[in-house]
Amino acid sequence: MSTKDIQEMRQAHEVLAEFDYELGEVEKGYTNRTLYVNLSDNTIASKPVTQQMKDIFTGGKGFGLWLLWNGVTGDTKWNDPENEIVISSGPIGGTTQYPGSGKSLVVSLSPTTHSVIDSNVGGHFGPLLKFAGWDALEIQGKAERDVIVFIDGNAGKVTIEEAPEEAVDTHLIGEQMMEMFAKTDREKRDISTVSAGSGADHTLIGCLNFSWYDVRRKSVRFKQAGRGGIGTVLRDKKIKALVVKYSGRKGVANNPADRKRISKVGSKINKEIRDYDAVQNRMRNVGTPYLVSIMNDYDLLPVYNFRFGSHPEAEKIAGDVWEKRFTQDLPDGCWLGCTMSCSHAVDGYELRTGPYRGQVVIVDGPEYETTAGCGSNCGIFDPDALLEINFYCDTYGIDTISFGTLTAFVMECYEAGILNEEITGGLELSFGNAVAAIELLHQMGRGEGFGLIAGQGIRRVTQIFAQEYGGDPQFMHDIGMEAKGLEYSEYVTKESLAQQGGYGLASKGPQHDEAWLIFMDMVNNQLPTFEDKAEALHYFPMWRTWFGLCGLCKLPWNDIVPPDNAETDEPPKIPEHVQNYVELFSGVTGREVTKEDLITMSETVYNFQRVFNLKMGFGTREHDAIPYRSMGPVTVQEYESRAERYDKQLKELVRDDAEGKTTEEKMAALRAYREEQYEKLIDAVYKRRGWTPNGIPTPETLKRLHIDFPDMVELVRRHIE
Repeated sequence: MSTKDIQEMRQAHEVLAEFDYELGEVEKGYTNRTLYVNLSDNTIASKPVTQQMKDIFTGGKGFGLWLLWNGVTGDTKWNDPENEIVISSGPIGGTTQYPGSGKSLVVSLSPTTHSVIDSNVGGHFGPLLKFAGWDALEIQGKAERDVIVFIDGNAGKVTIEEAPEEAVDTHLIGEQMMEMFAKTDREKRDISTVSAGSGADHTLIGCLNFSWYDVRRKSVRFKQAGRGGIGTVLRDKKIKALVVKYSGRKGVANNPADRKRISKVGSKINKEIRDYDAVQNRMRNVGTPYLVSIMNDYDLLPVYNFRFGSHPEAEKIAGDVWEKRFTQDLPDGCWLGCTMSCSHAVDGYELRTGPYRGQVVIVDGPEYETTAGCGSNCGIFDPDALLEINFYCDTYGIDTISFGTLTAFVMECYEAGILNEEITGGLELSFGNAVAAIELLHQMGRGEGFGLIAGQGIRRVTQIFAQEYGGDPQFMHDIGMEAKGLEYSEYVTKESLAQQGGYGLASKGPQHDEAWLIFMDMVNNQLPTFEDKAEALHYFPMWRTWFGLCGLCKLPWNDIVPPDNAETDEPPKIPEHVQNYVELFSGVTGREVTKEDLITMSETVYNFQRVFNLKMGFGTREHDAIPYRSMGPVTVQEYESRAERYDKQLKELVRDDAEGKTTEEKMAALRAYREEQYEKLIDAVYKRRGWTPNGIPTPETLKRLHIDFPDMVELVRRHIE
């Protein structure tokens, strides 16, 4: 767009509210205040961050949960004005000396789970928000017409402005906001936005796009807070964009307590990445798509709605293919100073379909989850089709994980005869049909056709298919890869009981950011007993939660490891890197901690979120159930494709001789065993976490963690008694 067009667009704004605030410096990772915006009455206010908030909730996800808890009641629905979106980066967020320090955590009530959702995201918004003076941004209420919220961190001003002429789709409004608020080309790098898109208007699986300006490409790029439909919440509140501007970034903007300490530990990990990444996971060259080949080799890559774990065409969408398509020299990170530099993109891609057909665009990614979910899981092994899907999911504001997993589910329902072309409006939604999958995505963006149904997510779609089209509810429940209402991320868990628990027991639903235990459990057999699995399902979710409290990406923790890591007492924990984070947290905040303290920080917030789920009507054992396909074979075809494996398991584990039995009889026997094993695992995990057999944290657990607030204790006791 021309400068004149941008100026005319800005002139069309009506400023609904203004708020002036005093500028200040970050102190030991904190600004000590949060920004509150209510779009219903155009209130803008500053809230203090108390020492109790820092001691108990740390930051990031913890601050988000605490603010949301106090903003909603147990009766609040996702589309009520009282629902909030809270964004916070945490005390380490924005640090440039240590890689992976640009994360933000977003918390809200989810349209798909109806409970608390959290999602982590890269980009520059979280760090710039902090440097602009705010530890968190809390958005509540609903605007009457489309608005933007602009935070000017240099002028000390926040405005709510009606935005009638800006685009909705992310790749357009991201550029418009940058051009509108940057006075010079240099200032473009000082602006970051949060937006969704037209797909978030019409589905329940909307994602948020967080921007940053790529100075080499001279263009805006985006990272996604994908899970749980928070983009849908943003558009329901009639927000076109949140915009933050802050000029004058510097490497010590967090004003750490001990600058030398964090520089020392940062230098060490940066050297490791430069020295060893090329011979380990090649994140700097390939990024997360390196996982495709590994998952395929170990029978863990989702294929045809998680029926299978490998496919002979998987190499067509594997890491080597994407390395050749990625077009930016190193480094290519989504935050400053990140030597991991895994944020790759494809330049010069000409769109083949949809409203932007013929436009030449940047496609950010694809990441592994997009490649596996929208690719192999749907039987699509065409890189160009995946780039098309990736771009449109992002600009429409649709989560690629949910889109891929629900499309694979729809394809299996089509294959099983539950759906037909009359129902789908002419879409032949068979596995491998990229044209139909892309058109389904465009329907979500336009808000029409079968896309309006599919865009509601697997849990609602299952109910519709049963009620309207006569689908077998039990079959669809078995093959519908969702739990708590959230679609599965892209790993096959049939041979890893621990990872089944990692998905089913995850606070927000089946997302791998809490626990990824497949190799420990399935490949290396390091968790042979229920107690071993329960211990892993205590430690690793708590450890991984800690990253989200502080504004950190977990990839520098375990996607690069010291060469002698295998010789340590606990290689899966990467002890040297754990100590790095002890030094980093202590060095930034001045609060001396041990590695055990880091786990306790997370345990506090983790249990708080469990009780929060209870407040919203969930948080008990029944809600930790998982679909049977994540445990074992649902169909005869699945069983017989791995008949030797399953027959052996029947004999050795179930003590049931498969001889003379029909496949259906063998499936039933295996299912009874596996479901029993999952229930035993739940018992062991609940016990280890200090929860009741129904999955409720006990008052004693809350007291130990210093979250025995009267309303929480009363809520817990009411459910226990």
